[in-house]
Amino acid sequence: MKILAKSLLLTSSIILFSGCQQSLTTPSSKPKIDINLPVISEESLRAIPSYKSIALEWENIAQPSIKGYYIYRSNMQKDGTKFKRIKKLENRYITHYLDRDLEPNSKYAYSVAAIGTNDLESNPSKSKIFQTLPVLESVSYIEAISNLPKQIKILWRPHPYAAVKKYVIERTTPLQAKWNEIAVVNHRLNVEYIDDDLGDNEIYIYRIKAITFDGIESSYSKVSKAKTKPLPLNVQEFSASNDLPRKIELKWGISKTQDIILYNIYRSNSVDGSFKKIAQSKVDNHLYDDMVNEDGKIYFYKLTTLDKDGLESDIKESTAIMGTTLAKPQTPLVTLAQIQGNKVILNWLPADKRSVSYNIYKTTKDGWASSTTKLIPNIQALRYEDPDIVRGIEYRYSIQAVDQFGLASNKTKESSMTLPTLQTKTK
Repeated sequence: MKILAKSLLLTSSIILFSGCQQSLTTPSSKPKIDINLPVISEESLRAIPSYKSIALEWENIAQPSIKGYYIYRSNMQKDGTKFKRIKKLENRYITHYLDRDLEPNSKYAYSVAAIGTNDLESNPSKSKIFQTLPVLESVSYIEAISNLPKQIKILWRPHPYAAVKKYVIERTTPLQAKWNEIAVVNHRLNVEYIDDDLGDNEIYIYRIKAITFDGIESSYSKVSKAKTKPLPLNVQEFSASNDLPRKIELKWGISKTQDIILYNIYRSNSVDGSFKKIAQSKVDNHLYDDMVNEDGKIYFYKLTTLDKDGLESDIKESTAIMGTTLAKPQTPLVTLAQIQGNKVILNWLPADKRSVSYNIYKTTKDGWASSTTKLIPNIQALRYEDPDIVRGIEYRYSIQAVDQFGLASNKTKESSMTLPTLQTKTK
């Protein structure tokens, strides 16, 4: 290596003063040398390198003619032998200088010159090369754990360097190129982080870097990929009854998801309406009766599954099915309603095959504004004869069909009849 003194004295093209620190006044010409000032010994230059800094020291020159030192530095990869003055130390008793903000794994050459009381400087010491430490390696092991509900657990091995203060965790996805910092985990031995509030069945990619107490950043670890747990699957076989009285029976098959613990049942008045949860069913039960106190009532149902981690299948992906309670039987058709002799004769026909019996409602008008109604139930035939009538009294009859479940149809329109009173002969 060329001796720095020759570079300073003989080669004017060497740029000594560009890029000096703010604390140093940049000279407008080459250094002014006082050859009578003592030169610092090259052998006395020692250094303790770190990743981004070098601690430099030299021998003390305890002479009254010395009032401080100039520090010169060259970045060997970028500057070669072009030295820059980087610091002026205005105290002859200083023998140490910490050079910061360097690049890891880089070679730097240093030289020190003494400053005389006349503000001239000595010939610089022969330069000496020191190298910053290589980039700090990251953790040697990282693993992201898959199949957790809306979260991913990241584990890593503690960094072996005792000066590590914390870890920075970054995340990306297969759909984006940018890495985002998501967490800082303090303490070297703290080696777990759970990334939560994530999407379902989504892939995330992680990496870690370590940071020391003095701000040294390691390289990034290897990446680790994991996938959150998918939502449980909806059942495929789902049906609702339409022929049961005052209830709708729901049936479904077994879910293909292994860790199902419950089924949620939702109901709506319309296929595209708002579905509200009405019940839960245990995993070993695939039947539910929705008791409805109304005949011919239509409801729409959806069924979702719930797993052991509280994840529920997507209700939007569940197909709505329609169920109805059994409607009332059709109203019978009256074919005859008249008085024959001293009795009322009623004939009718069934409107559907469900009718198994009939109710007769007989209303007797007791006065101008009052009446009483009597139920005559369980008529098996399609004809009814009522001899219990009185002349001059108005009677009204209606008929109602009843099916095997006891559901009754609407009544027929009332038929009104009166047995005329007998005329008294006058003499």
